[in-house]
Amino acid sequence: MRMSKLAQVVLLSTILDSFSPVPVLAGERAALQAACWQPAALAGQPGEELVVRASRQLRVPDIAGLAARGPLPAAGTVRRVLLPPGQKLIALTFDLCETSGETAGYDGSIVDFLRSQQIKATFFAGGHWMASHKARSQQLLSDPLFEIGTHGWAHRNTRLMSGLELQKEIVGPTAIYASIRAELSQAQCAAPVRSAFSTIPERPSLFRFPFGACSPESLAAVAGAGLIAIQWDVATGDPSPNRSARAIADAMIRNARPGSIIVSHANGRGYHTGEALPLAIPALRAKGYAFVTVSELLSAGKPIMAETCYDAHLGDTDRYDFLKGSTPTASPSWEPTTHVRAGPALPR
Repeated sequence: MRMSKLAQVVLLSTILDSFSPVPVLAGERAALQAACWQPAALAGQPGEELVVRASRQLRVPDIAGLAARGPLPAAGTVRRVLLPPGQKLIALTFDLCETSGETAGYDGSIVDFLRSQQIKATFFAGGHWMASHKARSQQLLSDPLFEIGTHGWAHRNTRLMSGLELQKEIVGPTAIYASIRAELSQAQCAAPVRSAFSTIPERPSLFRFPFGACSPESLAAVAGAGLIAIQWDVATGDPSPNRSARAIADAMIRNARPGSIIVSHANGRGYHTGEALPLAIPALRAKGYAFVTVSELLSAGKPIMAETCYDAHLGDTDRYDFLKGSTPTASPSWEPTTHVRAGPALPR
């Protein structure tokens, strides 16, 4: 069944045939994290969330042998998950993107709050960001509350890419993820709790397209790399500096429904998200919602797929093709503002 131009959303379950998330043993990962970092080292630092503009292109690691990993059906992108009646699960996701013209931030207020409230979340980290923030990446990897998906190498528009450059943008983050994980596994602090690494995936399974934009070729490349493309059905609009914490929280509270995937940012461009979470989380919990990772959400129901990528309605991310610098060799140095709008009706 193909999706029509009128934005029909199709429900597919075949994508889960090749998907088997690694079970998380919270005690082992918590022990690993405690062995390698003191609480003060885990806490966010003032100013760490700031984005520093500078030309500092980091080399994409060798991707030989990674692109051909267990291909999945090129079915499209996951927007949300259809859950069994009575289940009220939500996946919070936070993008950690960075271009080659900057060092993006790390918003510790977001991560610290999630930890203090024992809230699970998925971080979609760019390869460039992970290379710039190795210690923070390892801390997120070791945390039993979190999982890491990838978000392109340098946040370039894959709609405008092809061939080897497209492969590097999609598979490069997998290579740096594997390198960072291996480096942590060999650290002296990890020696007493090395068994914890059996619960940390050797490679990520989830991918989010930069700008939320894709093409048939980039969708096929993601599936060919054995990655599941994850979109969202609720956007908080937090990349807009003018969007208040109250507005971000209201977007989450008003638009979330069972099986929702909510997109925000934790790279210094999630303006006021750290202030919004303490407003939104109690309200969502009062409505009966529980928070899970995207992998856990996929395992709990059937993914609702779209055949292409969009924010709220078909074609609304195509405009990023015309941004200055939105080419295969130079990418925009900012995350576009997204607005919460009523999208196409989804099956319940």
